[in-house]
Amino acid sequence: MALSDEKIDVELEEHATEPRGVITPEEIQARFERLRDLSTEEMDALNKRVVKIIDWRLMPCITLMFLMSYLDRINVSNARLAGLQSDLHMDDTVWNTGISAFYIGYLFGQLPGNMLLAKVSSPRWFLPTVMLAWSVCTICMPAMTTGAGFIVCRFLVGLTEAPFFPGITLITSSWYTKEENPMRMAVWHAGNTISNILSGFLAAGILTMKGTLGLHSWQWFFIIEGAASIAIALSAYFVLPDWPQNTRFLTKQEREMAQYRVLVSNGGKEEVVGGTWDGLKDAAKDPFTWFFCLMHFALDTAQSFKDFLPSIMKTFHFNELTTYLVQAPLYAVAYAAACMLAWSSGRNQESTWHIIVPIVASAVGCSVLISTLNVGARYFGLALLILGTYNGLNLQLSWETTVVPAPRSKKAALIAIANCVSQTSHWFSPYFFPTSQEPFYRLGGGLILVGCLITVVSALLVRWRAAKLNRRLDEVEGWSQHCGNERGWRYVY
Repeated sequence: MALSDEKIDVELEEHATEPRGVITPEEIQARFERLRDLSTEEMDALNKRVVKIIDWRLMPCITLMFLMSYLDRINVSNARLAGLQSDLHMDDTVWNTGISAFYIGYLFGQLPGNMLLAKVSSPRWFLPTVMLAWSVCTICMPAMTTGAGFIVCRFLVGLTEAPFFPGITLITSSWYTKEENPMRMAVWHAGNTISNILSGFLAAGILTMKGTLGLHSWQWFFIIEGAASIAIALSAYFVLPDWPQNTRFLTKQEREMAQYRVLVSNGGKEEVVGGTWDGLKDAAKDPFTWFFCLMHFALDTAQSFKDFLPSIMKTFHFNELTTYLVQAPLYAVAYAAACMLAWSSGRNQESTWHIIVPIVASAVGCSVLISTLNVGARYFGLALLILGTYNGLNLQLSWETTVVPAPRSKKAALIAIANCVSQTSHWFSPYFFPTSQEPFYRLGGGLILVGCLITVVSALLVRWRAAKLNRRLDEVEGWSQHCGNERGWRYVY
């Protein structure tokens, strides 16, 4: 897998920010008319003010939006327990085809959606419109009467939802520095853990609505969640920011600070948009893209249990209400752990072991889950399984946008390609969790363990490549631990 010196040199010219020298924050500050005369204390105060504004405008908005997108994705698992599969007379094959259809639509919409977002000047129009589209599809699902209708509806929901996840990854990395990125992505990525917590409580409440207005409980799942999602999408048109250089609620000086912060984090490399096809070609030629594709695919494979968690929990032989409610603590623990690990990763600028150690814990948890019927041990195994896989996906997203910070079109392509490849795991993973595998689901457990193993391998591959490029940058700059020179931008690993 070794690359020639000549090829490494070419890649450094494409990847590294300033391979022929170090660009200092002072030199970057001098590029901005309204910043160049500010003192260090004034710059620090302005920076804190901008971060506070963005934290309060961007993070709550995209966290709520992502919460609803994930709730929309997992609501079918709760609807299944509420009778959706039996009412539509679907066997396991038709059901699993419907689950897979969502991810087929998701695959088709990923790359074009994110490449379009990288080009548009107003994410605050693009992302809420995407959300409105999938919410309308969801609220129409109570009209389903056959398995074929279920498959078509899930395909359309996946197609319309596809650009959203890579889109909010892109916009977050465009506003925050490499030190801030892991924690901020953990905050909004917590939308999926919070949605799983809320899902259990919502399911418990909605079960009591059976027969209300002549509708089944599963129909109320889609009506209530679809309506809430539409309301949040409409609100996002007024709250969500655009890009740092053109967002409307910052002053000109604050917009310059927003751009300065990211430039310093990128080592001076401008986050220019770049040509759509150029960005796609550059991403396709970069080994980082394919290493992160492998990692994202592995993490999604390791998370394949999530669409079947209520069914797995049913094998614990709790009553229906308890089955929903006991899911909440698992995700609460996973969220707390993900935030702590993200903070540590950003502070220490280290990603490899922050991913590997928790994913090994997930493998241990999965092994416990498929090897015993002891309820306490299995519940603890589920806690480990959820913790490691959710943490890994969060850190993988921030890692890939840190090692490829610019141009925006290339970063957008990398995010979308990795997400596209990862979704192919959903084409086959549902077939590893048939009801005939109860209570251990060992076939699915084996798939999860393979995903954990591949995650470890892919993280080590990214680390190997980043370290190799860093050594070459050291040579180019003539830097060593004993030279006393300032070290420039380096790849995080």
